[in-house]
Amino acid sequence: MADTPLHYRSATDLAGLVARGEISAVEVMRAFLARIEELNPQLNAIVSLLPESAALALAEAADRARAAGEPLGPLHGLPTAVKDLNHVKGFRTSFGSPVHDHDPVATRDAAMVAKLRDAGALIIGKTNTPSYGVGTLTFNDVFGITRNPWDLGRHGGGSSGGAAAIAAGLLPIADGSDSGGSIRYPASFCNIVGLRTTPGRVPADGFADAWSPHLVLGPMGRSSEDAGLLLSAMAGPTSLGPIAIDEDPARFRRLAEVDLGRVRIAWSANADGLPISPEIRDAYAGARRVLESLGCTIDDVELDLSTADRAWEAVEMFGFYIDAPEAAWANPDKLRPDYLRNIRQGRETPADELAFGIRERTAIFERTARLLQDYDVFVTPATPVSAPPAEVEWVAEIDGTVLDRYFKWQRLACRVTMTSHPVLVTPGGFTGTGLPFGLQMVGPVRGEHKLLSLGHAIETATGWVGQRPTGVA
Repeated sequence: MADTPLHYRSATDLAGLVARGEISAVEVMRAFLARIEELNPQLNAIVSLLPESAALALAEAADRARAAGEPLGPLHGLPTAVKDLNHVKGFRTSFGSPVHDHDPVATRDAAMVAKLRDAGALIIGKTNTPSYGVGTLTFNDVFGITRNPWDLGRHGGGSSGGAAAIAAGLLPIADGSDSGGSIRYPASFCNIVGLRTTPGRVPADGFADAWSPHLVLGPMGRSSEDAGLLLSAMAGPTSLGPIAIDEDPARFRRLAEVDLGRVRIAWSANADGLPISPEIRDAYAGARRVLESLGCTIDDVELDLSTADRAWEAVEMFGFYIDAPEAAWANPDKLRPDYLRNIRQGRETPADELAFGIRERTAIFERTARLLQDYDVFVTPATPVSAPPAEVEWVAEIDGTVLDRYFKWQRLACRVTMTSHPVLVTPGGFTGTGLPFGLQMVGPVRGEHKLLSLGHAIETATGWVGQRPTGVA
């Protein structure tokens, strides 16, 4: 551990070292700024960055606060950057679209960002995202493609481009948002941990429907322990969160010991009938053998998600429509065609179709809750393919199945979104070509602590987390 560079130390370790005064926040900041300078031109994960002097001033203030004996938050002295769909005071929010090229800088923080600052995080920039968060690959006409540190010729995943920054040691932790895999896909592609939270766990102001269980915010980290650390800062009720879960988030920093020999897993052997590439099928089967060797009881179980595709599409497109800013409608020539099609489809969604989506979301939630009375988690592959080539805008064919819209290759995630349960993606090993892939684990509602604890146990036993990416030095 002593030989591990600061930029690859866990966020949990760094926070402890800073709190005890064993290293300074300035040392931590310098290490990450140097890493950003070295690798971000190749990865393009961070798209807005404070000047070095301003970032170091934040770290110096953090060191003075510790020296003065002031109370320290759980993220004290840790640098991070915020996904460029959320407002950060002093930064322009681009939404990944040229529509907002001339918008003024934000004058306030989003509620989640304010919580990060209150916890001691040092916010130094913004992470990349596709236009208005469309899809699970990060590219846009403003900043370009975010590449994968395991192979720079491949996508890093999206819409939460911060995953690539974590994997490559540019950031210790980062936030994400997810309605159709936008935390889960990049986590899987980059061999990190991502958590789609229970609706209401993390405040998500700034969206048109504050009561929706569809779009959620969540943490990403190199391990479940680090994701729990970040969640302990992000979570908790605020006056801006009408469905906020009123539980003390500090428990996410204290994960439970899990006896893997007592864990019962409902295993989707057939991925609910969705097309999966042969290399992912092989890696997924290999992960099962490893988990069984660790003592987990695994049963083949398929959760009935037969109505989820239609339900998700109705809810998702309507969500794009109600969230679309006036500037987008006024500048259709500047919009990504997929996004323009989405908001137009959402505007034209029949009431009967939206009603179907809402009714089926409830039915799918109830079926999932009943299944998880008998099992600890329901598991599927996190993605149907490994990280695709950087030249593609979405995966249009999987194992001979042709897909005609960008979200069709996301259905492993989209279907699970409709369960309205928390979902952890943890590394599941590597394909035959050496690329990472993840396991998608659905846990009980409000069961993030259980999911993170199980993830931590699996990660500790397998060593799949913490592997350094092979595409960067």
